Amino acid sequence: MSVRADQPHSAGAGGVDPGEPGGGAARAVVADSWRRSLAVHERREDAVVTSILDDDALSSYRTEHPLASVMPVISELLIEPARDSGILVAVGDASSRLLWIGGDPGVRRRAEGMAFLEGADWSEASVGTSAPGTALATGSAVQIRGPEHFSPLVEAFSCTAMPIRDPRSDQAIGVVDITGGEQAVGVHALPWLKAAVAAVEERLRGLATVRPPTLERASAQTIGAVLTVTGRDQGVLRWAGRELSLSARHSEILVLLAGHPRGLTAEELTERLYAQPVPPVTLRAELVRLRKVLEASGTGVTLLSRPYRVDGLEVDSMTALALLERGSHRQALGAYGGQLLPRSEAPAITELRDELSATLREAVVGSAAVDVVLHYLRLPEAADDAEAWRTALRLLPPRSPKRAAVVAHLERLAG
Repeated sequence: MSVRADQPHSAGAGGVDPGEPGGGAARAVVADSWRRSLAVHERREDAVVTSILDDDALSSYRTEHPLASVMPVISELLIEPARDSGILVAVGDASSRLLWIGGDPGVRRRAEGMAFLEGADWSEASVGTSAPGTALATGSAVQIRGPEHFSPLVEAFSCTAMPIRDPRSDQAIGVVDITGGEQAVGVHALPWLKAAVAAVEERLRGLATVRPPTLERASAQTIGAVLTVTGRDQGVLRWAGRELSLSARHSEILVLLAGHPRGLTAEELTERLYAQPVPPVTLRAELVRLRKVLEASGTGVTLLSRPYRVDGLEVDSMTALALLERGSHRQALGAYGGQLLPRSEAPAITELRDELSATLREAVVGSAAVDVVLHYLRLPEAADDAEAWRTALRLLPPRSPKRAAVVAHLERLAG
């Protein structure tokens, strides 16, 4: 496979053709990263951030992270000098989840559009080829220029990144990244970064312990499992490369508890779950069964009581809604697989489903970005949305080959 690295890449409707985006061949590190990215993402447009820690989880995770103790060094050597330089400095964990970001405020605002945010997953499995994720995947410093990125969202940026290692074990415990324009991959970027990382690792050497095992435990406890409930009648829990299918009722319970971090009383949860009054024992029995399922499967998700609440869980519907609130429409669509538990008749789930669908539609139709609208139109709920289809037609260039399909669909709706 060859990938050209000095021209924007193109993707067909059925997937990616990385062979000859512009003729020529990419650097080996980029070509290898694209191969890994293609093993996860069928289409480049699908490579978007869909996992972001909320503020409480991020704060807890950063406090426990070994790099928290050396952030003053990173701030002095990298973040402070970058404030008015047109670049950002990001520090991530060993899985390329960004934990701290600083630097130029204007660049930071622009980067938020591609979900370059504290708490966001920037691994290759999430966004494909990028300096933070690829540096950790290869174990080496790497520079990625605009069109070398796998995700089209990232092509406007260039970046340099390098792993940070525990001086005792040589294990990567994090990554530091410089992101911005051409200066982020300029002649001085890599030597500057290497010098800073050397200083950070020397400071780590002077600490009593770096404790990589604690990092792993904190990661498992804080990030936990991901519950997929959009576009599905029953939720699926995924964690550590494993997955577990849940019953519809257990899926509803987890969605509601995840949305109320402070917890719900038995009465509050019953009102949200059941359209008609039910005996208290009905809910208690479901909760007992759910707790047994979670404990037996080892998901890392904990069901707590008094009040009822859940720990160690991300939900794709909540991630999509949070991304919409931040204005990250493309990422929200990447996290959103369809309507939330579409067959559920639980009162609170119905309300959440309608809120999420309406918020997503409003954001997409008003985005003025044709690729975002076309992505939305692939959802089943958009099939009869004539206004959204007319918006796509208005935004498409006059000579676009996609116009014919949109016109034909509008004609079917009109007929």
